[in-house]
Amino acid sequence: MKIHYGLNNNLNIPNPIVTTGTFDGVHIGHRKIIERLKSLAVENNGETVVITFEPHPRLVLFPDDSGLVLLSTMDEKQELLRKAGIDHLIIIPFTKEFSRFSSNEWINMLVENLFLHTLVIGYDHHFGRNREGSIEQLKQFSKELEFNLEEIPAQDIDDIRVSSTKIRQALKEGDIKSANIFLQYPYSFTGTVVEGDKRGRTIGYPTANLKIADPLKLVPADGVYAVNVWVDNKMFPGMLNIGLRPTVDEKKHTIEVHIFNLEQDLYGKLITLQLMTKIRNEKKFESIDALKSQLDNDAMVAMNDLKEA
Repeated sequence: MKIHYGLNNNLNIPNPIVTTGTFDGVHIGHRKIIERLKSLAVENNGETVVITFEPHPRLVLFPDDSGLVLLSTMDEKQELLRKAGIDHLIIIPFTKEFSRFSSNEWINMLVENLFLHTLVIGYDHHFGRNREGSIEQLKQFSKELEFNLEEIPAQDIDDIRVSSTKIRQALKEGDIKSANIFLQYPYSFTGTVVEGDKRGRTIGYPTANLKIADPLKLVPADGVYAVNVWVDNKMFPGMLNIGLRPTVDEKKHTIEVHIFNLEQDLYGKLITLQLMTKIRNEKKFESIDALKSQLDNDAMVAMNDLKEA
């Protein structure tokens, strides 16, 4: 997949079959559009093009809205689109100036710079300043500017009944099973291993404490999870805790993972966690011994879940 920053008329993409959007998570609904994009590219001897934006438009349009969290970082999005078989990814800087482009200006930009062959959109697609552009307007543009337009029918999208918003909500509730089904891959996040209080070592469960690089990356609900842990391109089973560790009266929210079958210094390393199942909610135990007993049980559940995944 070729990655282009900005839209210009020097891209020389043959018969570009194009779609646009934020594509957060590149979930099963997005893949419906991507598969149609790929089919049309084969039929028309063309190449597939996804146009997305950085930063996320909401950060520019609503800078005071601190509630935005995302399913995928830009690096993760690029990798997901590459695996999905997209030929070209165009990343457009989303600025206040860009947000003021009218729907007419935006479509003219696509036609003039890409020599647009076909535009594929999901139903209820809106674009341009204040989301003024609609499918009816696109139909008129396609006739005047001589490009093909294809809308993914509402039924095809609704049959899937999934959106990035729905997946975010599932993760915030700790419903990893539903989120992974909607995504069609295990939800993951990457972080740097930082020094913790080493308390886990005293009860036989040393943990790697993670600092997530991207503050917008969604961290699921507090609780204990069975995870696959990627370290130096090798995968290990693990058990993740997200939360405040109430048994030891911790005041700081932590993300810490116990990695089975791995004993090495991980400080400073980037590791990736794939969340497979949620084992239980976080809870306060009466004693450290009671916590240790629960962790023993959690470890067995985690290993069994990961074997069955």
